[in-house]
Amino acid sequence: MDIQLGIMYRSWATKVLLKMWMAIDSDDWQAQFERTFCVKIFKHKRELEGWNVFDQDPKELLYYRSKISLEDYVASQEYSIRSLFHNYNTGDGKDISGAPVKDMCSGINAIFGKDQRSSAMYSVIHSRSLEGEPGYRLLRVLSKRSGCDRAAALEMKPDYIKAILKPLGMTKHPIVFITDGQNPAVLERLLADPDLGPMIRTVPEEACWIGGDLTLAIMSNAFIGNPASSFSGFIAKSRLALGFGHNYLFRAMDKDTGEWKTVCGDQCIFDKSVMNVMS
Repeated sequence: MDIQLGIMYRSWATKVLLKMWMAIDSDDWQAQFERTFCVKIFKHKRELEGWNVFDQDPKELLYYRSKISLEDYVASQEYSIRSLFHNYNTGDGKDISGAPVKDMCSGINAIFGKDQRSSAMYSVIHSRSLEGEPGYRLLRVLSKRSGCDRAAALEMKPDYIKAILKPLGMTKHPIVFITDGQNPAVLERLLADPDLGPMIRTVPEEACWIGGDLTLAIMSNAFIGNPASSFSGFIAKSRLALGFGHNYLFRAMDKDTGEWKTVCGDQCIFDKSVMNVMS
């Protein structure tokens, strides 16, 4: 049986995607989108006549578990991510509602400038508290599956950050802090640290949005994130798809040496046995 993946023109999927990628900027936009992602876009429900439609809502898609191998799943995910970033928005074009799109490089431009962004060396810390206690509960679940610390990626304490960045020589370069803003104590601790504080940078309010933060983190020399955050997870996946290393999400302290180490490899972020629906 031949199957065609279909998307309604004004669905949640196009609303999310076009804000950051594949902006409508030409007459052949629909054909280009369909070729890139092997999908068919339907503008009106009447266009579905003659098709045997299997409709799935977002929740069903979220909980769908592919039966393909982890290796094939990683390859499929990375191909889709590379396709997205081959068509990232530069500020030209419109989203699905007709509103102008933003530049995905706005965050990098705001901190380093257009002329310096390609040569800038920097790290990114993504602080996501996940509404407090629910975040700790989720990280504890991931800790059981992956072996990572039960709290470190939520608290982002200075010693934890320095244990990652010092061996890389990155404490001497800017450290960009992106956050959901729910726990300001995390940033306050980092700013108060004599080693890290002078290097911390935050994104100016006018350039702070999900697409700009995403690009900043993906293009960094080292990324420190929270495995319990789907945003951190997508950043890590994107960095791997685009050939960047130095992702630090699954960390734990070695009880014998007292040193922090990575306890779950790069593919863990794709692994449903570890990440469940967030994979």
